[in-house]
Amino acid sequence: MPSSQRQKDVCDLLDADHKAVKKMFNDFESLSSSKARNAAQLRMDLARKICTELTVHAQVEEEIFYPALREAIEETDLIAEAEVEHQTAKDLIAQIESADTADESFDAKVTVLGEYIDHHVKEERNEMFPKARAAKKLDLVAMRAEVEARKQELLDELLAAV
Repeated sequence: MPSSQRQKDVCDLLDADHKAVKKMFNDFESLSSSKARNAAQLRMDLARKICTELTVHAQVEEEIFYPALREAIEETDLIAEAEVEHQTAKDLIAQIESADTADESFDAKVTVLGEYIDHHVKEERNEMFPKARAAKKLDLVAMRAEVEARKQELLDELLAAV
């Protein structure tokens, strides 16, 4: 079946998250040069939204996608590397979320997080997703529904905590 005819799977969902966060990072960069009076607050708000999206995305990958992939493929070093990358991103996210002001250091942390995520996304898109799609043991279409449901649960929990 041509790729245009295949059903959307979990890789498509995760990649849509990647694209949405990339747009937010680009918006953040645009705000960094803004002279608007409220630019600092807008950067803080957008950075927190980026952190929320990345936190939820990483959690569903770690809870659902990575364990299933680990069971289905032989080369699991890519998954171990992705988990280490997640931990490093979480450390930066914690620093960003605890910041009181959108100063030069804050902007630098968001920029570095964006660069780090770009690297991580390329590896998932170019290496991990093709291996997942080639694995015969995975139902990536069913996994998409499971990941969507879990993402919504996590977002609801985060909103309730605010």
